[in-house]
Parts: sequence; C-alpha cells; structure tokens
Amino acid sequence: MGISQKKLTQAVTQLERGDWQGAHEIVQKDEETPLACWAHGIVHIMEGDIPNARYWYRQAERPFPPEPDAATEIARLRKQLSG
Repeated sequence: MGISQKKLTQAVTQLERGDWQGAHEIVQKDEETPLACWAHGIVHIMEGDIPNARYWYRQAERPFPPEPDAATEIARLRKQLSG
C-alpha cells in the first residue's frame, strides 16, 4: 500500500524547500505507486545520485529528463498532484 496523498504532498513541500533528506524519509516508504517513485527520483536528482534517480524514474514509468532539473521536476510533480 502506498503513502497517502497528504504524505506525498508533504514530501513535495520538503523538496520545494530543498530538504531532500526529509522527503526521502517519506517517499522511501512507497516503492510501488508512480507518483511516489517519481518523487523518489527527484530526491536522488537533488542528492546528485543520477543512476539511482534513473532507477526511480523507470519505476515511475516516466522518461528521465535529458537535462535533469530538480526545480522543473518538482513543479511538474506538484501540478500532477494538484489535479
């Protein structure tokens, strides 16, 4: 079972603040749902661990951006969560 929408929204807020460690604590509890996997990939972009980020994008079934930019990806994820 995945994390709640509320928890995922909290993780995105932490990403927006630059707190990838705090976001990681939330999203690592959900290794199945696409949005959590996408957030997990963004965490690793911010961390600088691109191979791990690529893995999580594959899990999310999302193409990995040619030039990964955390801020752009966070904004896209936020938009997706908003509906």
